[in-house]
Amino acid sequence: MTLVRSVEDRIVARLAGTYPLAETYLLDALVAEMEAITVRVSPLVSEATGLDLPGEPTTAVVGRVEWVERNVASFYHMVEPVRTQMEERLARAGRDPEMAGRIIQRETSLILAVLSQRVLGQYELVLPGGEPGDTVAYVGANILHMERRHHFPPAEFRFWVALHELTHRAQFQGVPWLRDYFNGLVRRLVEASKPEPGRWQKVISELAERRLAGRPMIDQRGVLGLFATPEQSEVVDQVQALMSLLEGHGHYVMDRLGAVHLRSQNRMSRVLKDRRVDKRTAAFFRLTGLEMKMEQYRQGEKWVAAVEREASWETVNLAFSSPESLPTLDEIAHPTRWLARVA
Repeated sequence: MTLVRSVEDRIVARLAGTYPLAETYLLDALVAEMEAITVRVSPLVSEATGLDLPGEPTTAVVGRVEWVERNVASFYHMVEPVRTQMEERLARAGRDPEMAGRIIQRETSLILAVLSQRVLGQYELVLPGGEPGDTVAYVGANILHMERRHHFPPAEFRFWVALHELTHRAQFQGVPWLRDYFNGLVRRLVEASKPEPGRWQKVISELAERRLAGRPMIDQRGVLGLFATPEQSEVVDQVQALMSLLEGHGHYVMDRLGAVHLRSQNRMSRVLKDRRVDKRTAAFFRLTGLEMKMEQYRQGEKWVAAVEREASWETVNLAFSSPESLPTLDEIAHPTRWLARVA
């Protein structure tokens, strides 16, 4: 077991890669600065969004592998119902039930290891132990790499990254019901993840139909979209709609405040948007369903911009007034329908 774990750790570390400057004195300076920037940015985000930001979050600057480990640990607790089902099936088959947890951890680790080279920051809603969290984590190696690769002024780029993550904190801390609503969606998705009898045959038939119709055989939902039951598809749509709102709102606020406080705003925003459209990783994102997240930025940001243009910035916040006020996936694509229903 120790040997297997060691091999997996080496694979994750290799996929995550390294950035030489992340092991120098620059990292210590980054840690101190991100703590100060987080405190400075919080009231700006609160004022701009109209959402309360109580207290101060824990600020962490982590490495790529540590980011993977923290997320794998959190995910492990979130998928407990599926893990329990797998353990029971393995036990009935006379096999080691602990294999279920190892499989989940292994598959999640490999996907996250690839992503770890791209993530700049993350608001941690759930801690690795499964408890509710309030931590803003920044991936130090990636911030240092982006600054030097694109010649961004470090103080401005770090401020800009903090704007996005603290907007996510404002969403979950400033909207009292949002954390429970999000966790409820995750639980529903996980609990609906029981294999549907005969699903393989249906998947083969669906793939054939897509091919004959000239449509992509794997859409933005990736493999999950192929195997999702109607119940799962409904929950996936709700999750995607919520994440489109949160990610689009986060990036819109990031650019909105950046335009006021940062001279490099336009160039940083342009580079980051170009970075999302990376042909080298397009196939990976589509296969895993992570392409959905890339699209969330675009669709959500367009939705926020349209609502502000057609109504007002205050109207955007009506989306956070209750779960019923959240835009649906169709309304994300057609903001006027949400305005007609809610505003």
